[in-house]
Amino acid sequence: MIANARMYSVTPPVAAQWKRFLDAVIERAGLAIDLVDHAPPEPISELWGRPDKAAVFMCGLPYSVATPQPRLLVAPVPSPPEYDGLPRYWSDVVVRADSPFERLEQTFGHRLALTTPESQSGYTALLHDLMVHDRETPLYRELIEPRFTPMGAMTAVIEKRADVAPLDSYAFALLRRSVPELTDQVRVIFRTEPTAIPIFVSSEAPAAGLAEAFLTAADDPAIRPLMDDLLLQRFVVPDPPAYDALRKRFETMQAFWRANRLAETIHPAFAAAFEG
Repeated sequence: MIANARMYSVTPPVAAQWKRFLDAVIERAGLAIDLVDHAPPEPISELWGRPDKAAVFMCGLPYSVATPQPRLLVAPVPSPPEYDGLPRYWSDVVVRADSPFERLEQTFGHRLALTTPESQSGYTALLHDLMVHDRETPLYRELIEPRFTPMGAMTAVIEKRADVAPLDSYAFALLRRSVPELTDQVRVIFRTEPTAIPIFVSSEAPAAGLAEAFLTAADDPAIRPLMDDLLLQRFVVPDPPAYDALRKRFETMQAFWRANRLAETIHPAFAAAFEG
């Protein structure tokens, strides 16, 4: 069985922090679980599809539409105060720090960077919130090629390949801590509605003691500093209906943008997602 935190291994130093944390939790549980690497450009969907998952971070949207669904293990609660001690997150929509844009509506008619159609924070969250801006002409001039990760979407904005991009809020918080020299080059102009945060999942019934090791990790003086480094307050038992809601939001958003044009030009890699 394997463990992996690729979703939030936003930089190599942060990836190393996740490995130290997972090692400590696995040792606390007294289990034999292998930490595996599955770094880009390997498709993250291949990781999520593995039959030997013991504790693998998975985006809530692909979890909600998976058949069969993996088993929910635990959900993280980020420590920054804006999370209110809840297992939630949102998309921080960013532009360059020197951009003239102050509001989301001012980005209409320009270039949008999204991650992939299987992402809640890098795709569905913003497109769902944009449905209120129904109009006859497309909202954006161009939807550029998939960026795959929050770092990729942020970099597209910094390098002026795109004018605006949504970033997973927890990933962005980790990036601000790890690479402030990059995050200082962008600023947030909009936040999407909070939804259920990505979760650790298992392929089968979780190994005895593993969930408990996560749930009580914050009380372990040896693990607490590792969680502080990862901006984690604690872990909680996931709420299944909150993840089913992501599927319903996705289906509503998908139907809307198949009937309305989001952008004048859509990169071919996204084309199927917008075809009826």
